[in-house]
Amino acid sequence: MGSDISTTSEREGPPAQRQLSHGFLSNLRVSINHRLAHSAVFSRPVGPDGRPPVPKLLLPPEDAKTTPPASISAFLPEFPQRELPGRDHFQILGFIAKGSYGPILKVKDILKEKTYAFKVLPKSDILKHGTLEQSKEEVIIQRQLKHPFIHNLQDCWQTQHHLFIMCDYCSTGDLYTYWLLKGQFGEDEVRLFAAELGSALGFLHDLGIVHRDIKMENILLSDQGHLRLSDFGLSRRLKRGGRAFTICGTIQYMAPEVLSGGPYNHAADWWSFGIMLFSLVTGQFPLAAEPDHSTMLNKVTDFSYVLPETVHSSLILLLSELLCKNPVNRLRNLECFKMQAFFRGTSFDSLILQKMPVEVILELRTQPDWEAKAMRGLSLDYFDSFDCDKILYSPTTPTELSPTLTNMDLSPATEQKCKAQD
Repeated sequence: MGSDISTTSEREGPPAQRQLSHGFLSNLRVSINHRLAHSAVFSRPVGPDGRPPVPKLLLPPEDAKTTPPASISAFLPEFPQRELPGRDHFQILGFIAKGSYGPILKVKDILKEKTYAFKVLPKSDILKHGTLEQSKEEVIIQRQLKHPFIHNLQDCWQTQHHLFIMCDYCSTGDLYTYWLLKGQFGEDEVRLFAAELGSALGFLHDLGIVHRDIKMENILLSDQGHLRLSDFGLSRRLKRGGRAFTICGTIQYMAPEVLSGGPYNHAADWWSFGIMLFSLVTGQFPLAAEPDHSTMLNKVTDFSYVLPETVHSSLILLLSELLCKNPVNRLRNLECFKMQAFFRGTSFDSLILQKMPVEVILELRTQPDWEAKAMRGLSLDYFDSFDCDKILYSPTTPTELSPTLTNMDLSPATEQKCKAQD
């Protein structure tokens, strides 16, 4: 796969890209102004000292430089062009999950002796589904996020046919797997999860970022069982007072204002957070998923989110404020969240929250059916038929390129379509 990259295109790319190439000076064209040998001596140009002038280095004119093809430049600068590290550098250990457009692989960096999660996104699928700008937005956002309860982005780049997003690897899996194993969690565990995720959401929203897909599957767990909010594929930046209108996310978690097509803002994340906490403490979703947004909206509008009497009143109060159908009256910021009676005596300091391992998670991790629950019915045939080496490392001839890439047209109309956002 890495052999698809043309060294010529690296050397002759635009200035911002050329800084990353090697041997740049060796490509300068040297032109020496001189007269033909048979010219008369007196006609030769001379300097003040009577000697011929020193020849000058002449660079090719700016418009003569070769620019990268559209299939590369469309993803710049968010995804630098780079070769895929070879087998002697990266070792593919297996699969983590099946992503929306491609696999998420478990990869070991042999030189650093570290393991990473490696999201592989075929460019042809990104372009076909019109998610070019959103794929760039994902990494723009993740580069800003350094927080104890947010999954870290390590690197990202592009080859001729794929985008690669490399993040920390969380061997413990996601919260949804443990919810399937446990059924429901105790209030002390829910309190810890809520404090950690609330801290992450407060941090995000202070940066003007709305996640738009808060759910248990996107909550990864550290080796000590603490939360790491992940998957910013649907996230976007909202200016102060900004609103979004795209219906996106996971239907069971969507706030009523999202289901109705907006306008909505970061308060929608707090609703999804409330749905997650409701499910953790009761062992079931308040409402089953419907096949379309309008039906789901009707059910959400008419439903009373009532918790069993066995749940402590302070938690009932917290969830009633998170699951307020009017976003204006909803609990939607970290400071008010921390003041809830449910968190009385709870520190929101990340070091204190992570001081002790989450025993229930570590115990569930040892259960023999953990792996089956983590797979969640995904057929092993998908993994068996996926040839990592063929897709990532095999050179591809021009005749084998996807039509979406070979015929890629970034005309103004196409660009406008790709950039269609909220």
